[in-house]
Amino acid sequence: MTIREATPDDIPAILGLVQELATYEREPDATKGTVEGYRRVLFPDDGRPIAFAFVTEVEGVVVGMALYYLTFSTWEGVPGVWLEDLYVQPAHRGTGLGKQLLLRVAEVCVRNGWTRLEWCVLNWNTPAIDFYRSLGASPMDEWTTYRLDGEALAAAGQSTSMPASPAI
Repeated sequence: MTIREATPDDIPAILGLVQELATYEREPDATKGTVEGYRRVLFPDDGRPIAFAFVTEVEGVVVGMALYYLTFSTWEGVPGVWLEDLYVQPAHRGTGLGKQLLLRVAEVCVRNGWTRLEWCVLNWNTPAIDFYRSLGASPMDEWTTYRLDGEALAAAGQSTSMPASPAI
């Protein structure tokens, strides 16, 4: 078993894992990511990446990943990390790979003096909830995640007279 930072060559495997995760989360047709899109975000030709990933390999095959990006806490005054996806293929669960991936992301936080590592988990995903609680994570039950997407986002994004801002 090897856990390492992802490279551009890992993008097809990462996309495959994202698709497996979407299927597990009962949304198999929801993924729209492309190799080029992931490359621009994780390994841009100019500028800094806006997302990062660790992968885990078993016998040279990528079987798991942790994909994350920076957030900012106005209360703490320092960045934190949002863990977007943590996934290990079913055949490799229970081996410690998921825990090691999560601990690597936690290590990034601690090493940089960042004070938060946060993520969402589906309410029905009791194996993941039990796993996270075993590490000392606690649910933020008093907060509800909201999302604007699709037509609602398009309408909200066109509602002001502000000039267009450059892409980040």
